[in-house]
Amino acid sequence: MKKLLIALFALALIGGIAAWYFYDQLFGTNVTTSEDPILYIESDSGYDDLLTKLESKYIKDIGAFKFTAKRMSFEASSVKSGRYNLEGLSSNVDLIRHLRSGNQEPVPVVINHLRTLEELSEEITENLELSASDYLAYLKSSEAAELLDESPENLMTRFIPNTYSLYWDVSAKDLTARMLNEHDKFWKSNEREEKLEHIGLTREQAYTLASIVEKESLMSDERPRIAGVYLNRLKKGMLLQADPTVIFAVGDFSIRRVLHKHLRVDSPYNTYKYQGLPIGPICMPSISSIDAVLNAEDHQYLYFCAKPDFSGYHNFAKTLRQHNNYANAYRRAL
Repeated sequence: MKKLLIALFALALIGGIAAWYFYDQLFGTNVTTSEDPILYIESDSGYDDLLTKLESKYIKDIGAFKFTAKRMSFEASSVKSGRYNLEGLSSNVDLIRHLRSGNQEPVPVVINHLRTLEELSEEITENLELSASDYLAYLKSSEAAELLDESPENLMTRFIPNTYSLYWDVSAKDLTARMLNEHDKFWKSNEREEKLEHIGLTREQAYTLASIVEKESLMSDERPRIAGVYLNRLKKGMLLQADPTVIFAVGDFSIRRVLHKHLRVDSPYNTYKYQGLPIGPICMPSISSIDAVLNAEDHQYLYFCAKPDFSGYHNFAKTLRQHNNYANAYRRAL
């Protein structure tokens, strides 16, 4: 009987140790986020790739993780890519459940103050897995053209400047579809569609005009007046003669003063040569500039010139004679 009791005690002890070991492997503290709580899993990663990442700085005992992963059938499942915040996680079970759920943390993506598709691709992918070169290639593809339903010169009009929350591993197609959805929501809000009808422009035309207004003045409070000047010139069939379009046509964005040699460049963006709006926007305008066009001042001005006090504001004129007087005053100040 004594030997039996000793044997039973030994078995119970061994069972208890085994149970404690099993529990510790699954639920003991094994995740460490002191170095970096953010784990990035690339789209082409497999289970072995994940183990390498975890062992490098996120797991104290990789053997314990493997033990748990095997019992939770995680090692045989497909690894979900993404950007995961591991802060607050402790055990292997917590970590595996988090990774299996695909509950990744989005990243802020900011787009504004851009001139070209190259710049757009660089900025929009800065915090994403997607590379700038791959996204630019996608934007120039037939698939993107079909999705966006727009000419290459007007692709920029589909992107509304803002801060967006996106998943780090978003694909080029899904990113573009999201931007198109945000574009549609923007134009359908705040009576923008009705205002477009009032001024007689399409979305793309208003965006393009806003890009010119954006580059004409840093003073947002006078942009509706500048927009009114250009709308008046469009109605009268006058050349827009907008210096920022010439700079875009030349392709030298360091130009501070447009000279006669610049005006001679033959480009559909040169509004000194070609009537009407250019074939596409010359930058990504701010929302305030877009709304300045939609809420353009109703006046009779046809010209404007920088004030000679270099305040950044402009003098507006109804006649060419009056405009020339303002222009001469500005040249004397220079």
